[in-house]
Amino acid sequence: MRPFRARVQVMGEFSSAEALLRAVERLRAAGYRRLEAYSPFEIPGLSAALGLERPRLSLYILICGLLGCLFAYWIQWYANVWNYLLIVGNRPIHPVLAFIPATFEGTVLGASLGAFFGLLAWTGLPTLWHPVFEIEGFERTTIDRFWITAACGTDERDAEQDAEHGERVLAELGALRVVRLRETP
Repeated sequence: MRPFRARVQVMGEFSSAEALLRAVERLRAAGYRRLEAYSPFEIPGLSAALGLERPRLSLYILICGLLGCLFAYWIQWYANVWNYLLIVGNRPIHPVLAFIPATFEGTVLGASLGAFFGLLAWTGLPTLWHPVFEIEGFERTTIDRFWITAACGTDERDAEQDAEHGERVLAELGALRVVRLRETP
């Protein structure tokens, strides 16, 4: 999922996956809808708690695979039947069985290219810089720490009030540290 942007974001650091799940549920109950979690491994139930939809990447991969299949078959048909018709040894003009291996390879190539570029587009990669990279100790997310980010408010006044409320909620939940991020225009 592409990282969201907000004027003010509140981040909380937790030491366990269970604490992170409790924080997500509590923040959702408090009305925060734009949440993002960072963890060193997949946490069962976190996607549902965040309210994330299943990505449509598999449909995109299927479509790219079918397009690869059609293109591979078409290029063989065009080369052998239309552009350079060569009848040798009484072979059929349109040998379907001879086209199967290359058509399969075209399908695999189309699906794999669709998966690669679709995943890059869906995740917003490459992200060379993000404000969370500036937080001291955030790199421990890849080892043993769990972070939650909540976007606050729609305008500046609402954002400040939401940020204060979010900081209180995260502190009540036992966050090891609470950080407020501001987006610079």
